[in-house]
Amino acid sequence: MTSDEYNDCGPVSGWDLHCHTVFSDGTKTPAELVDIACAKGLHGVAITDHDTTAGWNDARIAAESRGLTLLRGSEITAQDDHVSVHMLAYLYDPENEGIVELFRSTRQARIERARRMVSRLAEDFPITWDDVRDQIKKGEETTVGRPHMADALVAAGFYRTRSEAFAGAISSSSKYYIPTPSPTALQVVQVVRQAGGVSVVAHPGDYSRNRILLSASQIRRLADAGLGGLEVWHRGNGSDERRRLLNLADELGLLVTGGSDWHGAGKPNELGENLTSDDVVAQIVQRGAIGLVS
Repeated sequence: MTSDEYNDCGPVSGWDLHCHTVFSDGTKTPAELVDIACAKGLHGVAITDHDTTAGWNDARIAAESRGLTLLRGSEITAQDDHVSVHMLAYLYDPENEGIVELFRSTRQARIERARRMVSRLAEDFPITWDDVRDQIKKGEETTVGRPHMADALVAAGFYRTRSEAFAGAISSSSKYYIPTPSPTALQVVQVVRQAGGVSVVAHPGDYSRNRILLSASQIRRLADAGLGGLEVWHRGNGSDERRRLLNLADELGLLVTGGSDWHGAGKPNELGENLTSDDVVAQIVQRGAIGLVS
């Protein structure tokens, strides 16, 4: 990649490989995601809702109608020695038994955890499970999480924005917080690999999510199990962490990806603010069990 194609934030053109829609905790539909990506001139975009493929078909229809190339994926919450790890899984077989069971069990655990958190919140805030359900855009197809609780608190007038709620009652350090029951990062890498997909650790250098980050030895262990890459180009990774991650990716032969972690109005992140190069996408496609949609 030449200097004209690259800056301190990564590629200046290419693909946004980290995007959420109403099928998890985003505020826009897959069709709106595709429309905005086209308007921004992105080469392509990935749909990566949490623990689900429910938005894939809507995204496929929109991409085909607009002539935008779509990469299908999901974001899976995991943990490794008490470190919360988000794994991006790309181009896996959605009918693989292992991935289907992983999503089923994870989504059920998320719902049970969400209900328990809402019960805690209700001790101090007049919100109910129905108030949280009112924030869910796609019914049972939506992966429920803290953003929906935050939106319920915003709707009730306790916070102005989702971000304010996440800094307050929904914070992982608040008395209401309950950790998400999650598979290990190693299990996710193995299941995604068995389903023919490519796994990438999302925002691994983001101290706002973890006071303790994945160590080099932890990442090496995941790489030995089949990890495909590291999301280096993300607003949460500071410059020192980007350098550390780039060196690790080079040492371990891992792909380097970028994505905005876009949630529509749910976060300030702008679609396309961090990108993945065409060359890296081509390698993901080469390794994946399913192809691109265009």
